[in-house]
Amino acid sequence: MASHNTGARQVAGGRHPGQLLAAVVAVVFLLVGILGFIPGVTTNYDQLEFAGHESGALLLGVFNVSILHNLVHAAFGLVGLAMARTLSGARAFLIGGGVIYLALWVYGLVIDHDSAANFVPVNDADNWLHLGLGAGMVVLGLLTTSTRRTTAVD
Repeated sequence: MASHNTGARQVAGGRHPGQLLAAVVAVVFLLVGILGFIPGVTTNYDQLEFAGHESGALLLGVFNVSILHNLVHAAFGLVGLAMARTLSGARAFLIGGGVIYLALWVYGLVIDHDSAANFVPVNDADNWLHLGLGAGMVVLGLLTTSTRRTTAVD
């Protein structure tokens, strides 16, 4: 007798692995957003600006951040957690979010880091991180949120 599975592989808690991975990625974004407001984790904290390339604050002493940058990371994490509640939402978060980060990588490559166009702000370390995040999220979304049908024979 053959049975059809709609591809809804589930793990503990009844969640698809793609949903769990999307939630983990979202939690990391949320934590990064919060950590950007913690002196010590963020060096040059006294130079934290709302937005713009003038912000001298560095998350982990490497990644340029501002209040806006931190809020965007936290909001991205909250949106990701909400979207991870469904498999289609998890897929959209991972793939769509990955595309957004790839676009941010390109943006960071073409703007003058010392200009008003660098309003987020980003530096070279951010650019490489955005490339890795974007590519990684797209790959995770494609590999872990598959809904293809499988057939099992009893």
